[in-house]
Amino acid sequence: MKLLQLERDALLKPLQAVTGIVEKRHTLPILSNVLIERKQGSLLMLATDLEIQVATRTELEKGSGEDAGLTVSARKLQEILRALPEGTEASLDVQNNRLQVRSGKSRFNLQTLPVADFPAMADPGAPQAKVGMPQKALRELLLLVQFAMAQQDIRYYLNGLLLVLDAGQVKVIATDGHRLSYAARPLGQQQDKREVILPRKAVLELSRLLADSEDVVTIEIFGSMVRFSFASTVLTTKIIDGKFPDYTRVVPTNYQKRFSIKRQELLQSLQRAGILSNEKFRGVRWMVAANSLRISCTNNEQEEAQEELEVSYGGEALDIGFNITYILDVLNNVHSDTVECSFGDANSSMLVTVPDNREFRYVVMPMRI
Repeated sequence: MKLLQLERDALLKPLQAVTGIVEKRHTLPILSNVLIERKQGSLLMLATDLEIQVATRTELEKGSGEDAGLTVSARKLQEILRALPEGTEASLDVQNNRLQVRSGKSRFNLQTLPVADFPAMADPGAPQAKVGMPQKALRELLLLVQFAMAQQDIRYYLNGLLLVLDAGQVKVIATDGHRLSYAARPLGQQQDKREVILPRKAVLELSRLLADSEDVVTIEIFGSMVRFSFASTVLTTKIIDGKFPDYTRVVPTNYQKRFSIKRQELLQSLQRAGILSNEKFRGVRWMVAANSLRISCTNNEQEEAQEELEVSYGGEALDIGFNITYILDVLNNVHSDTVECSFGDANSSMLVTVPDNREFRYVVMPMRI
């Protein structure tokens, strides 16, 4: 039975959108598969890892055949389609529980599993909150904070990102306990306060899928999940159940010692100095004095790198240590020409802000060197 006949890219593009969440190794074989369904004149592709689900829908030409569906290895089908020449047509046929992919004189027969066994998420019903914003705006927010998420912390609620809808704003906050990144922007619509923790994997996948465009992404919050709908894609994720730290207490508001510096200049100095930093602790020492910032790194071989930068600073001298990776992360992810660094004392955190975005703050804790 013929399932589909489409140009290679018309199959590959929606398939690539859903397969990012498919794990290579799974205890359930069907989780390695993608659900492909032709239904009511459209092509549905869907993948899940039981926590996150991504679906895409493509409109087909009228009279393109009767409804049918199957599940097949997402990775194998993607690799086959990728390997076909651009611009060629591919047809998908179902025979004896196998999917036959044909293009020109190429033939591939793949094992399938029944659609009925595929663990698609149940419809959550009516949302508790629903807002829309440009895809570009949400993507920029995520990129400003996602690098600060923890990776495999036993405090599971840190392995994700806090999404807050409050007072006509959308806020995103991430922390791994050593640094915290906060960004916000107006929504243009009032909304009851809602807070949810999105899993790390869902955040990274969303950043990958969102387009750099003004097209709208709709965010719907349900009791235990969040749904993001944009273009022809829908990403649904379960939320992390836990209490996120109170970020308002972490962000300092009264620092008086500060200087502005060209972002690229600071970034390049730190990259050079970091060559000789201790590979395990990644420490960098900042010595701030009148109109001067001295940066130094040392390692176990007693090697040392020093950089000196001119800054407009008239406060008392400071000698403070940081993890160099945490500072490089923020400098690589904000795109303003200058950044402002503010301090309390040598035992306090540093606050990094940018002049062209009043709703971005990055706090990094000091370390002993």
